[in-house]
Amino acid sequence: MFTGIITDIGEIIKTTRLKAGESQTEWGGDLRLDVRTTYDPDGIDIGASISHSGACMTVIEKGSLKDGGGWFAVEVSDESLSKTTMGDWGVGTRINLERALTGKDEMGGHMVTGHVDGVGTLIGLTEIAGSHKLTFLAPADMAFGIAPKGSITIDGVSLTVNDVRPQKSGEAEFDINIIPHTWTVTTLGKLSLGSKVNLEIDLIARYVARYLAHQMTMQPTKP
Repeated sequence: MFTGIITDIGEIIKTTRLKAGESQTEWGGDLRLDVRTTYDPDGIDIGASISHSGACMTVIEKGSLKDGGGWFAVEVSDESLSKTTMGDWGVGTRINLERALTGKDEMGGHMVTGHVDGVGTLIGLTEIAGSHKLTFLAPADMAFGIAPKGSITIDGVSLTVNDVRPQKSGEAEFDINIIPHTWTVTTLGKLSLGSKVNLEIDLIARYVARYLAHQMTMQPTKP
């Protein structure tokens, strides 16, 4: 579980496509990513969960770099590659990092699972008095979970939805506002029109929608 409050910007320093039998873990992986981080490697447990621009991944290896920094490695399945932006990452890609929530951490954002619901597209970008208004297009199967003044996670960052506009296609346009601090301490400040982002809808909205769908299927049909 995460909060959507970014604590480091990591950098991909190596990518390795794995073949059958090459995985270093029991469950297997299709792509290995080595990530540079300012996190102290001594404080990262093997098997720990870290959010990578919104996608929760498991640490399989770690170490120190000659320049004084640290690194860790994760394995990414083809399923994750197909459902997130991770398939587009390469050496030099910078990503938002957040370590898993502990019982003593401050709940500064909202409840984030690290399970990406879909990929959105940045279609509007306007600077307003130092802040930035961003407009995204979300896939149709996510539209139900995006509500004005509700929470949404964009590339791992907890944000508040300002407005939502349903589209005839079933997709949804929505606006968010990013303050200067968030703009500079996350990768959101590097987005440009057409950029793809990982989206996760609010956890409560997901379960409410599931409950309502279940209730509809349980209603008796009229003769």
